[in-house]
Amino acid sequence: MSNAIDQKKLIVDEIADKLKSSVSTVVVDYRGLNVGEVTELRKQLREAGVEFKVYKNTLTRRATEATELTGLNEVLTGPNAIAFSAEDVVAPAKILSDFAKKHEALEIKAGVIEGNIASVEDIKALADLPSREGLLSMLLSVLQAPIRNLALATKAVADQKEEQGA
Repeated sequence: MSNAIDQKKLIVDEIADKLKSSVSTVVVDYRGLNVGEVTELRKQLREAGVEFKVYKNTLTRRATEATELTGLNEVLTGPNAIAFSAEDVVAPAKILSDFAKKHEALEIKAGVIEGNIASVEDIKALADLPSREGLLSMLLSVLQAPIRNLALATKAVADQKEEQGA
């Protein structure tokens, strides 16, 4: 009997550690997905470095109480899976949101973004953000704009002087 309790405590500690160390966590209801669809989803998440696990709701509730994230408890009903990302804040939200658009059976319920409870709307807004590479590309474009404009202005002045001299 005590062995089973010890195992459950270990699982609660594991969930609590993942909730603390993750920059982004998303809870989904996967009811209605077939095995092939779940396998495809797991593959996409794994490739992005996101861990996707199914835990018992009672154990997850205990872990949320230990991490002071009890706001998640109201969505912990029915079959749930949790996506944990320790590195990329946007990846789980983007992958799960895109997958949910193609497979209506997948329902995003809630999440945790950098230690704060996030609603479905927050997660969908996060999913709509460009990828890290896209954001870096935008930043680079903004940083290059003044230099590009200076080069164009210098060329225009040089062309104008050349026309006047000719």
